[in-house]
Amino acid sequence: MSKLWIKICGITRRQDALAAIDCGASAIGVVCFAASPRALGRAGPVLQDLSEQIRVVALFVDPTAEEVRQVCRSGLFNMLQFHGDESAAFCESFDLPYMKAIRVGEVLTGSGAGEALSKTEFLLERVTDYATAEMILLDSFDANLPGGTGKTFDWALAATVRRETQVKLVVAGGLNPGNVAQATTQIQPFGIDVSSGVEAAHGIKDLLKMQLFVEEARSV
Repeated sequence: MSKLWIKICGITRRQDALAAIDCGASAIGVVCFAASPRALGRAGPVLQDLSEQIRVVALFVDPTAEEVRQVCRSGLFNMLQFHGDESAAFCESFDLPYMKAIRVGEVLTGSGAGEALSKTEFLLERVTDYATAEMILLDSFDANLPGGTGKTFDWALAATVRRETQVKLVVAGGLNPGNVAQATTQIQPFGIDVSSGVEAAHGIKDLLKMQLFVEEARSV
């Protein structure tokens, strides 16, 4: 069984990026979305030469094509992440592999056991829409935040996606050192993604939390 893929997102400082590498993370994420409290203005000083050591992911929310191309031309990133309503055709139109985020609560409507199957089918349909994605990320929905919500969702749905599809499934949403082992055990995903769960403040990572998160995640 391959080693669990771990991404630490919302990096805004070089020392946090280097600490993530030291902790054994597989990837770091940088938010290229101005409205986010974790948005990074000047990526160069933070990310210079790091893409040779770790997967560096640029996160967008409904960007223009030129915004994405500008980031690609920087040479600082080796993967893209789309967290909005971007189509598969848009996501795959650039020269880098991509991860597509699907916000689970956004696509699930209604309540009651009688609708459980339809909810699952709808989620699976959304996943298959992005067949060209290298990875699919399931995250929690918040009407005011595209990510970094600190909220979990129903992990049973993620486990179903993992069983019913062949995608490299990455799970986010409310993960922290205290629950990541449970989530990994229940879902058995390809990877996990964390942001607020290892922070001291918005965009400021806590070294001890990062270390503990990686250790707990890979202890399963």
